[in-house]
Amino acid sequence: MARLLFLRPVLLAAACLPVCMISNAGVAEAGYGYHDDNDDSKSRVASIVTEKLYGDMFKHKDDTACPAHGFYNYTSFLRAAERFPDFGGDGDAATRKREVAAFLAQISHETTGGWPTAPDGPYAWGLCFKEEINPPINYCDNTSTQWPCVAGKSYHGRGPIQLSWNFNYGPAGQALGFDGLGKPELVAADPEVAFKTALWFWMTPRAPKPSCHDVMVGRYCPSDADVAANRTAGFGLTTNIINGGIECGKTGVPQVDDRIGFFRRYCELLGVDVGPNLDCAQQQPYSS
Repeated sequence: MARLLFLRPVLLAAACLPVCMISNAGVAEAGYGYHDDNDDSKSRVASIVTEKLYGDMFKHKDDTACPAHGFYNYTSFLRAAERFPDFGGDGDAATRKREVAAFLAQISHETTGGWPTAPDGPYAWGLCFKEEINPPINYCDNTSTQWPCVAGKSYHGRGPIQLSWNFNYGPAGQALGFDGLGKPELVAADPEVAFKTALWFWMTPRAPKPSCHDVMVGRYCPSDADVAANRTAGFGLTTNIINGGIECGKTGVPQVDDRIGFFRRYCELLGVDVGPNLDCAQQQPYSS
């Protein structure tokens, strides 16, 4: 069964993070986050993950045993990445590779079809699911007046990041130009839209959370609350951003180990080290 995101309502405005020294000397000076389709910038992802490497990473995504077989194609991934050219584009070569590895690891965990004794190992089975199987609820938060649910629609997990809840479908659709509330099923029907929603989530800061992108490229400036909660930069903090309320602040969480397993494999394939702070066991989760 596909992994789920249980995400609390979020603010679309960028977090008001304190001014601090950027720790990664290789960080580029370009802006970050969402880019309009008319932006002339192009993604650097194709130079990091070739089509052959993509196939090596996701060896079994097109197996008939995977419900999403044939869906998560390389071309759609690249087209989605072009919408966010700073993804895999900020920092030195190692930083760019590590960020791409982190993103692919997180979406692999969310969509994995692997098991401990799976052929080629459990970490060769990412992108196996495109939506949650038999969702127990429709993931409608009726308290979200800004993003009201549409009658008859379900906001269960869909796409690489398993986008869930109306308060995530609404702003994702607004940013990307589709009706996220009225047509949430598009995330599991159009692979380019699916990848775009995952990258939108990755690139967009939502107070009090930074974006996963900022964390992985050295732009994360911890607030006093972050310091007190031991929210240190590294792959583990992206897990905290994605699903910290369930997985962080405790040890022996198999989901965390699974995310790290994918990350280690992809970093090895890209020839880059994994960096510090892989897990979030000692981090307090975000309260919102």
